[in-house]
Amino acid sequence: MGLWLLLLLPACAPKTVRPTVPPVPAPTVPSGPEGLALQYLDAWARNDVEAQRRVLVDAPQDYDAQQARWRQELGVVASRFEPPQLESQGATTAVVRFIGVHTLRGLGDWEVESRLRFVLRGKRWGLLWTPEVFHPDARPGDRFGRTRTWGPRGALLDANGDSLTVPGEVIRVGVMPGRVKDRAAVASVLQAQLGVDPARVLAALNAANAQPEQFLAFIDVRQERYQQVRGVLAPVPGIFFRKKPARLSPAEGFAAHTLGRVGEVTAEALQALGMPYQPGDVVGLSGLERTQERTLAGRPSGEVRLLHRSGGSDLLYRFDGEPGRDVRTTLRRDVQAAAEAALVDVTFPAAVVAVDTATGHVLAMASRPLGEGWHRALVGRYPPASTFKLVTSEALLASGLKPDSRVECPLEVTVGRKRFRNFESEVLGPTTLRRAFALSCNTTFIQLSEKLPPHALEDAARRFGFGVSYDVGLPSPGATFPPPKDDAELAADAMGQGRVLVTPLHMATVVSAADTGVWHAPSLLADADAGPESRLVPGTTQALRELMRAVVTDGTAKSAAHIPGLKGKTGTAEFGTAVPPPTHAWFVGVRDGIGFAVFVEGGGVGGRVAVPLAIRFLQALDAAAVLSFKKGDNAS
Repeated sequence: MGLWLLLLLPACAPKTVRPTVPPVPAPTVPSGPEGLALQYLDAWARNDVEAQRRVLVDAPQDYDAQQARWRQELGVVASRFEPPQLESQGATTAVVRFIGVHTLRGLGDWEVESRLRFVLRGKRWGLLWTPEVFHPDARPGDRFGRTRTWGPRGALLDANGDSLTVPGEVIRVGVMPGRVKDRAAVASVLQAQLGVDPARVLAALNAANAQPEQFLAFIDVRQERYQQVRGVLAPVPGIFFRKKPARLSPAEGFAAHTLGRVGEVTAEALQALGMPYQPGDVVGLSGLERTQERTLAGRPSGEVRLLHRSGGSDLLYRFDGEPGRDVRTTLRRDVQAAAEAALVDVTFPAAVVAVDTATGHVLAMASRPLGEGWHRALVGRYPPASTFKLVTSEALLASGLKPDSRVECPLEVTVGRKRFRNFESEVLGPTTLRRAFALSCNTTFIQLSEKLPPHALEDAARRFGFGVSYDVGLPSPGATFPPPKDDAELAADAMGQGRVLVTPLHMATVVSAADTGVWHAPSLLADADAGPESRLVPGTTQALRELMRAVVTDGTAKSAAHIPGLKGKTGTAEFGTAVPPPTHAWFVGVRDGIGFAVFVEGGGVGGRVAVPLAIRFLQALDAAAVLSFKKGDNAS
């Protein structure tokens, strides 16, 4: 019976009666002048001219044209209005006061207070429109005009406050399709002389919208470069040259990726920058010119004027602009020039970075190739290979080891079923930590890392800034040290492979910390707040200096033994799946308060490829110091 009742209950239950909810009435719009003013201003804000006309009586025949001309002459991109207020109303006339805020492209907001005048025709109110609606001083036949001017752009300065960017002129190299006789020849010579991608040239020439007399620009070059290539390019039919104002650095390619370039604003940059920019503006497109755009450019000034039909004009509003301000960097001209000299004929992608060991201030950054927009010194992340043994060694020294501690360097070791071998099958047998570091024995550091306390290597990496966020002044991902998943990955991490990744810039701060005992986040802007820093374990720094010096005097960087006071560490980072795998070449070093990193992507062995470039860098720096001394710059 209970089951039967259970089955009957749903069928017998009364239906739920839902209460009737009365519809929410639509907000009423007054039919009088105030309500019509609301309708008109709403249509104006939406740029709905047809809806505006429905409120009018005796509309001017050219009403639509006047609305379009007002927007075009002033560059109005948006309008918004405060609720209108009824000012007066008689039997047949009424006045409604309103305040409008019009956003003018490239200038900002212009606030105008004016009036709408209504008349009663029969039983219907309507707006009797005159140009007074635009502005209380406007009369029939008057028009509006505007001016807009950017002030002088600020300069990028070096650490001494001297300008790194000056106004100058470049030569734009391009092609006129109608004058070209051999498209392949044009593409080939532009590639050979200026490195322009031939596919880009051919695509532009073959484009359906290419006009015969249209100048298709491909690259801008400085006057000195133009003089070198003109004799080869000028005789080729179709290639033409045009002069163009530009911001120039001290020499071609000097800190090119860091300083960046300026040019006409792109659609992408315009969207990112927003107000007060507009098409045709010259802005920073890359590097510090882009990230410091607002400071360097300031704000444009401008005027809104009423142009009377009878002649003359009245100033209605002035936008007060701001001149651009200089931005002082931490770059040192002599160190940057030395970094450029080190890479002058390097054909592989490469980078040289130098920092002040005491502060982390970036003294130089150079990336190659110059024609590539990617700043690998700053944003390229790679396995640090044996340069990471600076971090591993700090953890080992903190655990009690000494440079003279006895260690083993076998040909290979197996950790977690993974076999690790020394580079080029080197075997040292029983040796010291100093010698194993100097000759970069992988198996030694793998064996020793297994004996470290849990998380000791992670903690050491953190002390050297791995996993730490910082603001250089340009975007940079820093360095990462993911927690090892197992013993095999810990072994790989100990010799700088595994999942450890680092930028050349960050490795310059690592070697600096090994020399000073304090890691400083790198900074490129002189007036920026100090970034994060951390201290190494007390008592490890002197031993790290000893280990790094041994690399130069008796180890993998022995070719640089003639450089006084140089300390450092080489690295050869394997990547890819080929057998044998290709390698990146590293050398990180420190001398006279400058920590630096030399990196050659896919370049080979650190001691054979990166060390010679480091020598060239230091020799160029020494030569600059000698020249400066001879000029009396260092005289007291």
